Amino acid sequence: MRERLTPAVRIGLSIALATGLYGISFGALAVASGFSVAQTAVLSLLMFTGGSQFAFIGVIAAGGAGNAAFAAATLLGIRNAVYGAQINRMLMPRGWLRPLAAQVTIDESAATAASQSEPAEQRRGFWVAGIGVYLLWNLFTLVGALLGDALGDPRRWGLDGAAVAAFLALLWPRLRSGEPVAIAIVCALVTMLALPWVPPGVPILLAATVAAIWGWFGQGPADEGLEPDVAPVSDKEASR
Repeated sequence: MRERLTPAVRIGLSIALATGLYGISFGALAVASGFSVAQTAVLSLLMFTGGSQFAFIGVIAAGGAGNAAFAAATLLGIRNAVYGAQINRMLMPRGWLRPLAAQVTIDESAATAASQSEPAEQRRGFWVAGIGVYLLWNLFTLVGALLGDALGDPRRWGLDGAAVAAFLALLWPRLRSGEPVAIAIVCALVTMLALPWVPPGVPILLAATVAAIWGWFGQGPADEGLEPDVAPVSDKEASR
């Protein structure tokens, strides 16, 4: 059994557990934002990208329209298309594995695969992290939704503003160099300036558009897209 727990498998399992547990907060916040338990569960099953999910419920909680929430979630999920192209080139999945790989291509699975140098380890890391996060994220989303439904009025517990805090918690670990910090500051300013003048949900669309334009003109080769995520994975593993 110990021989099967290669470095990529260990990294994938640790990331799956840590990320999956965070699904509890999403489930509780989604219900607090007005979603039913069933809607919350389906959102995690189908959308399955943490940042986009928090953005979606955040816009709805603020009174935004569904199309604005969907647009904001889509803009934040564009990065997964870049990951998908890299994973397709790296692992070359075939047949029924292609749609499965597309579904579980997220920050964590892509970073785990890219942090390995051997093709076999890249495959193990990707599938262990991807499937592990998917199963645990959905399990704990349901747990959080059931707990949140039992809590009642979100304002009683301060959950009405917690979606923003949870989203910032996902963003903060990625601000490890000057450019991401600058992008975050500019996007925050755009959001603050737009809030008094546009409907709920539109400020985050404007901020995401600014970030997308910055990324389009400021990024180097596509292979650089995974570098910010690879380093934290390696650091975590080295510290264990």
